[in-house]
Amino acid sequence: MAGLVLALALVPASASAQAGDAAAQVLRDGFDAPGFAEAGGLYYRENDEQAAGTVEFQSEVRRSGAGALKLTVRSLCPAGHPTCSERAEIWEKTPLRVPYDTPVWYGFAVRFADPIPTDDHRYLIAQWKREIGPGAQGDFSPYLGFRFSGGRLYVTVETNHHPGLPVSPRSGSCPVGAVPVWLRPETNQMRALVVRPKDWASADAERFTGCTDKITVIDRGNELPDVAGGWIHFAVLSKPGPDGTGHIEIFANGRWIVTVKGMIGHADAGLGGNQYFKFGPYRDGAPDVWTLYYDDFVRSPTCEDVLGRAGQCRMIGD
Repeated sequence: MAGLVLALALVPASASAQAGDAAAQVLRDGFDAPGFAEAGGLYYRENDEQAAGTVEFQSEVRRSGAGALKLTVRSLCPAGHPTCSERAEIWEKTPLRVPYDTPVWYGFAVRFADPIPTDDHRYLIAQWKREIGPGAQGDFSPYLGFRFSGGRLYVTVETNHHPGLPVSPRSGSCPVGAVPVWLRPETNQMRALVVRPKDWASADAERFTGCTDKITVIDRGNELPDVAGGWIHFAVLSKPGPDGTGHIEIFANGRWIVTVKGMIGHADAGLGGNQYFKFGPYRDGAPDVWTLYYDDFVRSPTCEDVLGRAGQCRMIGD
């Protein structure tokens, strides 16, 4: 599915009111029709970056309703190519994006098709980013990424680079109140590991050798589900705040996983005024086929529309 490479543009000032209106909308798509629902505000991005991907509206595998999305990537990247990726991602329509500092809830369900990758490799299944304007310098990672490696899910939060804290010489872990971080001063970014499996031995874990107190993580006592167990429904609060006002909540299958607060997202010159969400298989080049199913997408300014549990929503607060 090749097409012209489409660069993200800054949203003009005249569109700010439209973005504010978009933040108040509730978007839903259960992928029950042969195409995207108008009320869902989603589309499949047709460009060269998605040449390895395919999208299928199907009914054989579904979580609810009459259908679900099947998103697949095949091997396309030349062996050892450092910048090539293979992806089949679904995007929010640009006019419906939410202002960067506005809290918004997202819900979606994902199921891994067999065979489930178990190698130490770069896989993403969902990501939240800030718009990149033509004047921005650099390649900006997602401020919130749902990642997969070594057969396990993990979650990272990205912000601008800040000097790290020393690791405890006795335990080899971060001091109380700090979280593991991958410091990347050459790109003015750092990536915090905010949800990780127990006894995680992936090569990705070895990158998080620093510590930071710029991001606070509250473990809510529940682990991410095993991807081999079938459908996983996520409910996520997204509110970037590179000035320290960021706030993220993550639920999986109705269980509260983690609260993240602090410096979340990027504040570099030239970046756009909106956040946006995209989901689907995204990986560095690999020699096989990788398929994910998605169902029950919801975006709302209200927790209950996504989580469906008023009691838990009241517990979250600001």
